[in-house]
Parts: sequence; C-alpha cells; structure tokens
Amino acid sequence: MPRSPLALAALSTAAVPGLDARSVHAEDLPGDYDVAVVTTGDGTEWMVRAPSTTLAGAALEAEVELLETLHLYVEAGVLPFAVPRVAGSALLPEGGRAVVHRRLTGGPLDVSALRPGPGLAADLGRTLAAVHELPVAVVEACGLPSYTAAEYRERRLVELDEAAATRRVPASLLRRWETALEDVSLWRFQPVVVHGDLAPDQVLVTGQRVTSVAGWSEARVADPADDLAWLLAAAPPDCVDAIMEAYRLRRTELTDPRLVDRALLVGELALARWLLHGVRRRLPDVVADAESMLADLDEATREDTPA
Repeated sequence: MPRSPLALAALSTAAVPGLDARSVHAEDLPGDYDVAVVTTGDGTEWMVRAPSTTLAGAALEAEVELLETLHLYVEAGVLPFAVPRVAGSALLPEGGRAVVHRRLTGGPLDVSALRPGPGLAADLGRTLAAVHELPVAVVEACGLPSYTAAEYRERRLVELDEAAATRRVPASLLRRWETALEDVSLWRFQPVVVHGDLAPDQVLVTGQRVTSVAGWSEARVADPADDLAWLLAAAPPDCVDAIMEAYRLRRTELTDPRLVDRALLVGELALARWLLHGVRRRLPDVVADAESMLADLDEATREDTPA
C-alpha cells in the first residue's frame, strides 16, 4: 500500500537528524515512488522519496550514486543548473531506503509559453547540450544502462514489433515508422549521457533560465534525440531553431545531421510506448488515450506517407 504523507514525514526526520517537520503534503511524480514534500519550522521544503517496488529501489540506489557525481560537475560549473543533493536516508522495513533532499528551486517549465530568441528556449538548448557533453563514464560507473547506436535502433525495432502486435496502431503509421527505422543513415549517432525522462515537472525554471533538473533515475548512455524529442514535439514551431542553435553551439564535435529528424520520430514512437504501457498494465484509459493520439498523428501525417 502507498505510504501516507505522515509516514514519509516520519522517514524524513529519521533520515536527516534535526529536521523539524511542521507540515507535509503528497507530491505526484512519475515512477514507482511514494513522494512527499515536508516543510520545516524555518520554511525550508524537503522532498522525501521511498520506492514502492524492488525495481524502483534498485533504480533509486543508482540514481543516488549518479547524483553525487553530478553535484561535482555542478560545483565545477560544468552543469549550469542544480540537481538534487541527498541529505540523508532511512532504511525501509521491507528493504531499500527512502532518501531526502532539499526541494529544488524554480517552477515547472511551461513549454507552450516559450518564445524564439536568446531567452529560455536557447537556455533549454544549452542545458541539454551540457548534459550530453558529460563523460559517459559518469553513467556507466553507476551501473546504469549504456547502448551503442546499433543496439538502440534494435530496441526501437523491438518496440515497434510489439506495438504492431497489439493491432491498435494505424497501418500507415507503422509503414512510416518501419521505413524510418530501416534508414540506417538516420541512426548514425554518437551515444551520449542522456537524462532519459525529461518532462516539465523535472525541468525547473526561474525567469529565462533553467535553474534545476530533477528525476535522474532513467539516465543512461543512449541517443541524444531522447532528450530533445519531448521538447521539439511540444515547443512552438518558431522556437525550435533557437533551441537547436544554442544546443549545437554548446556541443563539441557534434556530427549528427539527422538529429532533429530522429528526435521528431522518437517523439512519435513515444505514443507507441504509451500504448504498450497501457496494454501491459491493463489500463483501458491509457490504451484509449494512446489510440486517440495515434489516430490524430496518423491523420496529420497521412499525406506524407507513401502509398
């Protein structure tokens, strides 16, 4: 059963000696975690996360190790944003541990409010480029996944086969995706460190700057298009150039002419993964939502699909 906010608050006081918890409320974040925000007597907000599955517990351990290293890059000025810094942990009766860190500053990114030019859109490009410039050993040393370009293309092919087997993906979309996955030139990229699970709630901004990035449990060495896909799909079209120009200027020796094309494709394939999530978990609302979005995408792209 999910842990109550009060139980999480108790864990926070055990994890951080002297933490004076005065109020607590639940926080809804992606992943198999029970999460709460605890406010202390001086107004400081602390976030406590406890894994709700064994798999989430293992992912949290790897994430904590990664965050310790990322914080060194923050202090050195290599990463231009804050990351969570674990202040303490408390063992859980069933195994694993809950971790506590100060709540990061900034508000969730409103992608629809982005404007072209040198402001927040450009800073997002620089932010993602800074992550992708990290040494791959940062992730590999924590035991997090690392893929070659060929392996990652194969993963996409397997996902597509699974989605096709549900018989819920429009045939014209499947043909488009199969053609793209067979285009070897599209998949010639240098694997980099990626966040792997970026979303507005995890990219926190203040004014025209990205101030914090949270949610690193899905970090891996993989396709840089993964981190760009969600942003390019959701951002106003006239902001894409500002994002990508700043991104390219911040990257060193970037030779990936099909990066934007691949990112847009990855954004489309995310709908297939959402469908598979609903089918695997037997969530009819998720399946219906995915089918609706797939139908909309099929209609929007049909005229570009070969007969």
